[in-house]
Amino acid sequence: MQTKILIIGACGQIGTELTAKLRATYGVENVIASDIRKLENDVVNNGIFEVVNALDYNQIEQLIEKYHITDVYLMAALLSATAEKNPAFAWDLNMNSLFHVLNLAKAGKIKKIFWPSSIAVFGPTTPRENTPQYTVMEPSTVYGISKQTGERWAEYYHNQYGVDIRSIRYPGLISWSTEAGGGTTDYAVDIYHKAITDGKFTSFLSENSALPMMYMDDAIKATISIMQADAENIKIRSSYNLSGMSFTPKQLAEEITKHYPNFTINYEPDFRQKIADSWPASIDDSAARTDWGWKNDFDIENMTVDMFKNLKETIYK
Repeated sequence: MQTKILIIGACGQIGTELTAKLRATYGVENVIASDIRKLENDVVNNGIFEVVNALDYNQIEQLIEKYHITDVYLMAALLSATAEKNPAFAWDLNMNSLFHVLNLAKAGKIKKIFWPSSIAVFGPTTPRENTPQYTVMEPSTVYGISKQTGERWAEYYHNQYGVDIRSIRYPGLISWSTEAGGGTTDYAVDIYHKAITDGKFTSFLSENSALPMMYMDDAIKATISIMQADAENIKIRSSYNLSGMSFTPKQLAEEITKHYPNFTINYEPDFRQKIADSWPASIDDSAARTDWGWKNDFDIENMTVDMFKNLKETIYK
């Protein structure tokens, strides 16, 4: 059967690049991008695009029937820092959009779901170094609470109804092509832009706040890889730990000075510091590596080279 994909939340930080890669992989005609509004961007202009509200079950169902969708990638969510400002809406969006897609799969309308979780499922009581796949999870943010709850529902729908849902816990994601989107790890995107434009940067996290990070290319690769893996290899139906690298703002600044020797950084921690302090510093993702062959391509050095190359070729020409 032909794979026909619907991406909900296609204009977000991950959705933008995921849409492009899925179109390149499966063909433009087989990938339907959707979001709450129609922006003037490549997602909208370079393929099929539909306006859809992730909270509207009927709208999603109509799109699935119209395009004979087999796979849904549910990327719509309110991220950590933004969600703290509007907890009730964050819970509504993050949870009910998932229920809609789970129930459509339960009803046999779609074959497969990708739903992203996050390191936000962990909390201040979680072991911070080399955080295990199975460990204490007491998230302290609305985003984390919604993701942890979503993991439990994903596993439940798989065990009870045979729903083929697959998930990875994204670490902080770094991309040159989309701007920071309200997350606690987004300093690691903004810092590259400021290095080029201002030669200096003010970090909203303290200098030694180590967090798990991943270059967007690796995140997209992992997302598509887990969806392409044989079902019997997906042994965890809550969500897989995923890791690429871990670093502090200070370490990232030191890497940037290799390219911009006069670059300077100062630190003014804000409310996001408390969120960062509740998250792991590094992640054990051996289950993903064993079960479905996950392997990252990027570390802090080759990521920094690629970030500056692409930013200078596209945005700061």
